[in-house]
Amino acid sequence: MPIKTIAFDADDTLWHNEGLFREAEKEFCNLLEDYMPQHSSVKELYRVELQNMQLYGYGIKAFMLSMIESAIEISGRTMNVTDIEQILRIGKELLQKPVILLDHVEEVLKELRSEYRLILATKGDLLDQQRKLQKSGLEKYFHHIEIMSEKKESDYEKVIKHLDIKPTEFAMVGNSLKSDILPVLNLEARAFHVPYHITWEHEKVDRKVEHPRLTLLEDISELPKHLSNLG
Repeated sequence: MPIKTIAFDADDTLWHNEGLFREAEKEFCNLLEDYMPQHSSVKELYRVELQNMQLYGYGIKAFMLSMIESAIEISGRTMNVTDIEQILRIGKELLQKPVILLDHVEEVLKELRSEYRLILATKGDLLDQQRKLQKSGLEKYFHHIEIMSEKKESDYEKVIKHLDIKPTEFAMVGNSLKSDILPVLNLEARAFHVPYHITWEHEKVDRKVEHPRLTLLEDISELPKHLSNLG
C-alpha cells in the first residue's frame, strides 16, 4: 500500500540536540575533576541515568536530577551547596538553548506536506519537547504531535491505530536505530534512517541493520526522492 503518513523524530533528526548534552556533560565532569577523572565521571553519570530511567524518563530535567545524584555519590556526599547550584545552572541553561534546525529540514517538510500527512513522533519531557517545537517554527507542518515516554512497538502501534491507518501506510524518519527504526520495521511499516554524527550511548545498536523496508539516507534532503521512487 502507498505511504499515507510520515512520522518524524525530533531531536537530532529535525534539530541539533545531543551535542548540547555533551557540552553540559563536559561542564559537569569539569566540576567534579577534584573527585574523579572525567572519563570515570561520564561512566558514573550514565550508570545513574540508566538506573533512574524508569523513574524520570528522558529529557533535561531527568538529566539534571541524575547529575545531582551522581555528584553526591562521586564526592562521597561532601559536595557543597554552591556546586549543586552550579549543576542546576547547567541544567537551566540547557533548557534555554536556542533550537537550531538541521540543514534542509524545513524545505523537506514544506515539500512533503501537500502529499502526505506529516506527524511528529518523539520521546522525552512533554514541556521541554513542546518548547523546542514551538521555538523551531516547524509546528505548522504537522497534522499531529505525539510526545511519548517511550518508543517501543506498542507505542507505535497506538499511534498507528490513532491515525486510523495500516502499518504498511506508515513511515518513520529518525536518527536512532533503536527507537525510530527497529520497532517500526517489526510492525511492517517503512523506515528511513538519517544518522546523526553523535549517538547517545543508550540509543546505540551493536549490529548492522539491513531490511527491505529500511532506507538509509545520508541527508534528509534525499527523502522526497526516495518516497517518489516507491511510487
